[in-house]
Amino acid sequence: MKDKVTNILISGVGGQGILLASEVLSEVLMLAGYDVKKSEIHGMAQRGGSVVSHIRYGAKVFSSIIPEGQGDILLGFELLETYRYLPLLRQGAKVVANDLKILPPPVTLGREKYPENIPQKIRQAFPDTLVMDGLAVASRAGNPRTANIALLGALSTALPIETSYWYETLQKMVPERFLEVNIKAFDLGRQTAASQI
Repeated sequence: MKDKVTNILISGVGGQGILLASEVLSEVLMLAGYDVKKSEIHGMAQRGGSVVSHIRYGAKVFSSIIPEGQGDILLGFELLETYRYLPLLRQGAKVVANDLKILPPPVTLGREKYPENIPQKIRQAFPDTLVMDGLAVASRAGNPRTANIALLGALSTALPIETSYWYETLQKMVPERFLEVNIKAFDLGRQTAASQI
């Protein structure tokens, strides 16, 4: 399967740890022997703006941008941002979505309404969808700020990568004082995903 290029999209808003998550994922894939290309697009990431990371891996990858309609997996950190990037996915793609709403400015100002029933709409378009409460999983691990790692744990169940690469990467990229809680969040994310398969 290393000949095939796999396309993973991570979307959310600034401050959710998307950039760290995409760096961890890219490092794991490189440790597993793949060629990896990554690119990030973030507008006002420090102020809760949209953030998206494209990660492509395989035997040889020539471009870091996922063409529209060719995404294999979408890891969404926020429901509306997950919904926004569905057009980049191919038919039959997998979606791992965090069950979290972060209201954009037009909604908080009362000018627009947050769309309803987003998880149902995602599942209608992509039946292979896992919606999990990443914040709750991270809180069970001991720190709600590890929601990004809990979501990576859920994503890891969809990838043919040994868990040892994930642990090795977390040891390398997470400060030692936060390592234990991040590994716990990762493991709980995996367990949550496995329990819903």
